[in-house]
Amino acid sequence: MSAESLGLQETALINALESRSGIATASRIVVKVGSSSLTSVAGGISEEALKKLVDVLAQRRLAGTEIILVSSGAISAGLLPLGLSRRPKDLATQQAAASVGQGLLMAHYNQAFASHGVTSSQVLLTAEDLTRRHQYVNAHRALERLLHLGVVPIVNENDTVATHEIRFGDNDRLAALVAHLIKADALILLSDVDSLYDGPPSQGASRISQVDSPEDLEGIVIGSAGAAGVGTGGMATKVQAALIAAETGIPALVTSTAQAAAALAGEDVGTWFSMSGNKRPVRMLWLAHLADIRGRLVLDDGAVRAVSERHKSLLPAGITSVSGDFDAGDAVEISDAHGNVFAHGLVNYRHSDLPQMLGRSTKELAKDLGRQFERVVVHVDDLVLLNV
Repeated sequence: MSAESLGLQETALINALESRSGIATASRIVVKVGSSSLTSVAGGISEEALKKLVDVLAQRRLAGTEIILVSSGAISAGLLPLGLSRRPKDLATQQAAASVGQGLLMAHYNQAFASHGVTSSQVLLTAEDLTRRHQYVNAHRALERLLHLGVVPIVNENDTVATHEIRFGDNDRLAALVAHLIKADALILLSDVDSLYDGPPSQGASRISQVDSPEDLEGIVIGSAGAAGVGTGGMATKVQAALIAAETGIPALVTSTAQAAAALAGEDVGTWFSMSGNKRPVRMLWLAHLADIRGRLVLDDGAVRAVSERHKSLLPAGITSVSGDFDAGDAVEISDAHGNVFAHGLVNYRHSDLPQMLGRSTKELAKDLGRQFERVVVHVDDLVLLNV
């Protein structure tokens, strides 16, 4: 096939995915399902709910679409076998529950997909796997190979080894990064809520059919990031994940697991988040949305313009104040003199090194303090502008 023909095909696909109807013909889709749709504290894994979802996904896979399933539920699946009456709060017990539950969850998935003649696989990821270049390349290569072999990869955060500092925090955001990693055509986020509403549905609120930009959600109370029961996410994290995907060129749909078949058919269900930006490196997505921010650098007006408008590295001469407790390599937020945070970056110095450097040129610092102080504070390659 000629390059021109491939280009026309790609353009046609992009045009089709400007609306949710394009999901019906999309060739690669990431689907995320939450714990509350598959499990409960009292009963563990719901075989019926899991089978219904797999029936829908397997049918689409057999029709030729590549499906990547990001599935929560490992920790909650491990609660019943361990005799736990509620989701544990301490990390060690969460890891133990995940270790028990992940095998149980995959056993159910493998059996359900196998009944359709579809092979599924387990892929466990940590934040480092999608932010460090070597692991990122390996994760991308493994997922691509699985898809080419006709497998449905089932992705989950590796809760057994993840620490508080390197966790995604919830599988909604993990799904957004996976969609970016494998260049998906669309992201579908499933839970027990059928759509985003402009208020409590029980009080007669209206469904929000489409979101074209974050401004469309101004004034709408979406809810907290944490949900009661077995899950860690909520509508707030789903909206954040959908916006992350949409802002990097991947449209997203938020709807209920009961509407999975209708969603994959491109029907008018859920809330559609249309594309509003271009794809960018997954490392930059992590830095913008998921990095553990350890401090703040406040800049003068000239440095703000240099960083935000001319896309320059941050030099010590433009920094007016420093706050926080961070080491070299940690993520910090960058603000103007009025406290408006406009960027995140990976800093090259400890917090205790910076006060003596503020307002001074790198040449002056090298002369007075040594060549190790000639480095920029945040290199442009380690800096991401927010809401751009």
